[in-house]
Amino acid sequence: MSKKNQSDYSLSEVHESIDTTNGGNRWKKMFSFIGPAYLVSVGYMDPGNWATDLAGGSKYGYTLIWVLLASNIMAILLQSLSARLGIVRGRDLAQANRESYPAKINFILWVLAEIAIAATDLAEVLGMAIGLQLLFGLPLIAGVSITVLDTFLLLYLQRLGMRKIEIFIILLIAIIGFSFLVNILIAHPPIHEIIKGFLPSFPDAQSLYQSQGIIGKIPKETALYLAIGMIGATVMPHNLYLHSALIQTRKIKRTTAGIKEALKWSLIDSTIALNIAFLINAAILILAATVFFKTGRTDVGEIKKAHELLSPVLGNHIASTLFAIALIASGQSSTITGTLSGQIVMEGYLRIRINPILRRLITRLIAIIPAIFFILMTGEEKIDSLLIFSQVILSIQLGFAVIPLIHFVSDKKTMKEFVIKPVVKITAWLMASLLIILNSKLIFDETSSFFTGTESILIKIFIIIGLLAFLALLIYILLFPIFKKNHLSASIKMHPESLSTSELNITEYKRIAIALDFSDNDFKLLSGAISQTGVNKDFILIHIVESAVAKLHGHETADYETDKDRERLNMLVEYMQAKGFKVKGILGFKERSKELIRIIKEENADMLVIGAHGHKGIRDFIFGTTIDKVRHELDIPVFIVKG
Repeated sequence: MSKKNQSDYSLSEVHESIDTTNGGNRWKKMFSFIGPAYLVSVGYMDPGNWATDLAGGSKYGYTLIWVLLASNIMAILLQSLSARLGIVRGRDLAQANRESYPAKINFILWVLAEIAIAATDLAEVLGMAIGLQLLFGLPLIAGVSITVLDTFLLLYLQRLGMRKIEIFIILLIAIIGFSFLVNILIAHPPIHEIIKGFLPSFPDAQSLYQSQGIIGKIPKETALYLAIGMIGATVMPHNLYLHSALIQTRKIKRTTAGIKEALKWSLIDSTIALNIAFLINAAILILAATVFFKTGRTDVGEIKKAHELLSPVLGNHIASTLFAIALIASGQSSTITGTLSGQIVMEGYLRIRINPILRRLITRLIAIIPAIFFILMTGEEKIDSLLIFSQVILSIQLGFAVIPLIHFVSDKKTMKEFVIKPVVKITAWLMASLLIILNSKLIFDETSSFFTGTESILIKIFIIIGLLAFLALLIYILLFPIFKKNHLSASIKMHPESLSTSELNITEYKRIAIALDFSDNDFKLLSGAISQTGVNKDFILIHIVESAVAKLHGHETADYETDKDRERLNMLVEYMQAKGFKVKGILGFKERSKELIRIIKEENADMLVIGAHGHKGIRDFIFGTTIDKVRHELDIPVFIVKG
């Protein structure tokens, strides 16, 4: 197989950016692998999980802690399979799908994955907005709008590298953990009842309340129903895409021993990180059980209501403040991983790379716009129903991520000696079946109300068609290895299996355009152009006048700056002609990138030499990014000389 181009790698800008092959002691080795699972773990404690934890604790006390533990065990297994795919095959889940399934199916899977990421982001937007409202009293719409600003935070972190992103996420997790730890210490829950909560049971609410001496409203939701919600909201599809890509940020030895070592440390990383997520979810449930269930406030199931009652019941004003801070940290950490997932999905399925900040803005706006409309139409008091809706959307997508993942890591042809063992395979399929069944029930429960209500027949028909299409695609994905025996034979090849034996087609460039900015870098550009193309060529020196007058009057400009620019250009032309070069100078006006493109096309240049601007990040917005704009509009080579 030919060597991949850098752009073929998952998250190519940080691929193998963290070296784990330098040796060192056991602790150093472990710390070099720690990180990816922490970014994944925030998806298990995002604002979308809080509502089910709060409802479970306030309505059924400590009895459903075991459900969180069971969910955590499922998460560890599935995330370890995702990491295994990335380590062994060097593919993320989106890339593996792209190589395996037909193009039309891949397009549908990509659309579903994007919807799942948008739904995830919606929960994070709402969580952040609620947290800001609780902490600072901001209106919910203002809080939702402010969340777009975290785009710039993500851009800054990406410039610093993957290790800095991981440290930032770990700090946010620490803030969440600390906030709940303090609240748990204030609440002082009974340890023996917490231990009993690890024993599997689905208690009857009335019997439970009588035995505990609780005087509270009997919940309409059964313990089983809440357990389904807690399990169904645990494993999210974007995390499976994310982990298979993040694990590839580690540079490992591509030997049997090196891969085995990477699998071992990755499992340890996942176990530690996801158990921390379990402890935080358990803390939310325990806090709700101690503060609300024990005091008869069994009607608390909403985030805002929990915040309002927390301090009065505990008698400590800091409790509600820490709750809001943890909610903001949860939303902020989740939004970063959601963006990375979006990049992975788009690049993996479509091989399209766009500016990360543009990708972030698109994802965030898809979440913000419906949230603002919903708040305007229904008011702030029904915001939790939008949170629940986002979890239903995620439930629909889950099977389309879990089923292919198990197929891939079970395939001996591609995984070879690292294929999962039969007992792991059986366990994975049992867990996947349980998750799909529970999520299907959640979907059925949420859509059944449409058929008992007064909605139009068209809406009902649309829902039926959607559910049937969902079921048909799920069955196809499940049985695809049977439909097509060689199901991993790359329906859409990511790169050629072997190099062509044809001769190289060497192009001779005759007319070389050089974009000058009249700075100290001009002679570097001229030297670079000559060194790459040779002496006996036609050179076209181009400078764009960008003064305010030039942008207004264009070629009719006759101001001082234009005169000086013309003098400078003529001087450079005469200088090169004296050296024996064939040179022509052209001044352009108004917008730099458009003028460059126009002149280059009119002069039939077959290569452009341009200088790198030397700025990045937020300065790109201020000064512009000429190179990117120009190279996308031209079909000739662009040679970039760094200043």
